[in-house]
Order: sequence, then structure tokens, then C-alpha cells
Amino acid sequence: MTLSKEAKGELLRIARTSIDRYLRGHAGTTPPPEHASLRDPCGVFVTLKRDGELRGCIGYPEAVMPLDLAVAEAAMAAATRDPRFPPVSEEEVASLSIDISVLSPVVAVGSVDEIIIGKHGLVIREGERSGLLLPQVAVEQNMDRDSFLSHTCVKAGLSPSAWREGASIFVFTAEVFSDRDANAAT
Repeated sequence: MTLSKEAKGELLRIARTSIDRYLRGHAGTTPPPEHASLRDPCGVFVTLKRDGELRGCIGYPEAVMPLDLAVAEAAMAAATRDPRFPPVSEEEVASLSIDISVLSPVVAVGSVDEIIIGKHGLVIREGERSGLLLPQVAVEQNMDRDSFLSHTCVKAGLSPSAWREGASIFVFTAEVFSDRDANAAT
């Protein structure tokens, strides 16, 4: 899915409004989006940052609901239910930056040589365990392919070498945009 500048702006507004309304006790249904394409099911992650530091990140790796609803739900969850952080306060909302990553479907890889740092995100699965890292994580953390694979294994609760020992490896791409991006918001 390729999103227009206007559709990206609408998703960013949905995310911020959802967080703000939820924290003020006014959570509820959101109006249908202006852009019909935002009703298509799609995987998505919403990442919150404050002063450039991660403040929450939650998402849906697979297309389980329409994109606009997935963004609203993921934004509220990133603000209030990321177990790594205390819930965001009402006073913090204005200082948060929001990144949205709209995901492609995941595809199994035949060889780790197919993984391209900066283009692909990873999902590693073994039994009931699964871990996901977005494509931008490898770039932000200056990871090479082996390090990216190992960190994704650890995220899944597996040994860092599980990717060499039979864990299933999947890749996906993401269209990533932020409210810090002058080209994304309208």
C-alpha cells in the first residue's frame, strides 16, 4: 500500500487524537476516514518518542483490522500499555512525536542473504515464540544482518543464535512516516 501525503496526515491525526481522547476519558469510536484506502486491513506499528527517545511502540504485525482502526488502537496501546514504560500522561501528549509504520505482508525467506538492512523488517518464530523488529531499528541501532537477526531472536525470547538453529525467518517492508516529517502531515 502506498499512501498519499493526505492519507498519511490523516493517520497521524487519528493516532494523536486517539491518544488524547483516551487519556481524557473520551475513548470511543472514530469517524470513518476521509480516504477510503484507510479502511483496508493492514499491519501497522505506532511508535511514540519524546525528545528522540522511545516512549512506547505497539502494533499489529498482520492485517487483522482496517488500517484506520489499527492505528487508533495501536496508538492508544503504545501510550498506555507498552510494558517497558509507564503510561503517557495527558501533559506529555503534546511533546510526543508519532511514527507510523504501515507493514507489507510477511514473507518467509529462503536464505538470510535475502535480508536487506534498511529495507526489511524481521519476524522470527519458533514454536509459540515470535519476535519482530521494524526495518528502521537496524538502521537506528547501526546493526549488521547477523546482529539484526540475533536481536530479533532475543526479542522473541529465544537464544541469539536461534536463527541459525531452525527458527523460521520472515521479512516485510514498511512505509514509515512521522509527524516530524513536513511531507507527511497536511
